[in-house]
Amino acid sequence: MFYWLMKYVVIGPVLKGIFRPWVVGRSNVPATGAAILASNHLSFADSIFLPLLIDRPMAFLAKSDYFTGRGLKGWATRMFMKATGQLPIDRSGGKASEASLNTGLQVLGRGELLGIYPEGTRSPDGKLYRGRTGIARMALEARVPVVPVVMVDTDAMMPIGRRLPRLVRPGIVIGEPLDFSRYAGMENDRYILRSVVDEIMIALQRLGEQEYEDVYASTVKDRMPGGAGRSGSEHAGAGHAASSAARAASATARAASGSARPASATARPASGAARADRAAPGSPSGSEGRASGSGKPSSGSGHPVTPID
Repeated sequence: MFYWLMKYVVIGPVLKGIFRPWVVGRSNVPATGAAILASNHLSFADSIFLPLLIDRPMAFLAKSDYFTGRGLKGWATRMFMKATGQLPIDRSGGKASEASLNTGLQVLGRGELLGIYPEGTRSPDGKLYRGRTGIARMALEARVPVVPVVMVDTDAMMPIGRRLPRLVRPGIVIGEPLDFSRYAGMENDRYILRSVVDEIMIALQRLGEQEYEDVYASTVKDRMPGGAGRSGSEHAGAGHAASSAARAASATARAASGSARPASATARPASGAARADRAAPGSPSGSEGRASGSGKPSSGSGHPVTPID
């Protein structure tokens, strides 16, 4: 009841009225039954707008830090995370990772939607990074489809380090569900798990046309000064040549013309069945990327755009 009130009465209408987010491919989310929504991760705002714009209730696995803050701010953050269907998880690894897996499986076992960021953390620079295999294990154990989701311009709205959002119109592009039933019973095979997660990352890269790098996002963050992403001002100014409205218009034009998506020459993850530890090396050629060359996702898709007014 609390989730419903926040989504449809309190928080939802306010956010939709202010930011007017748009959606492409909403019909690709299964109307019933369990499924995993696998999304790229650009901003804290991703965990707000994706549950808000999906018709069905969904849960997200969120880091436990959001639930342990003190004072008024900590209480407000905790209440907000619960209101948007977030579930606290410990990302320290080992037994904590196993507990996180079990939490996700419980959600799927109830026939609900579960949101996961395969990269494991926010992208520090707008690129798409190597996926971790936890999502693959969940999908195979629960025997559920994986729906690729690309968030657009949420990093322009609320880049890493920024406390208050900018007035930017964010978008969501939802791809067709991926079926991994051919791997049933193979959830303990690390080669199969790598193959599954690489297929998910390929789907995300094709959907959002992000530049892909075969390294974990957390590793990139650790190598940066201070171990964090770029500052909010630098991040917000990088590669925002096209507005969200222009992206929506582009997606609508593609849907109307029925034109096929161009074949991509961009480097993408290679199958883990062939190589468990490394994906295809090399950097994207840019043939499928956006004109701005920023490596950020675009709204190009064969589905009509559904604005939320």
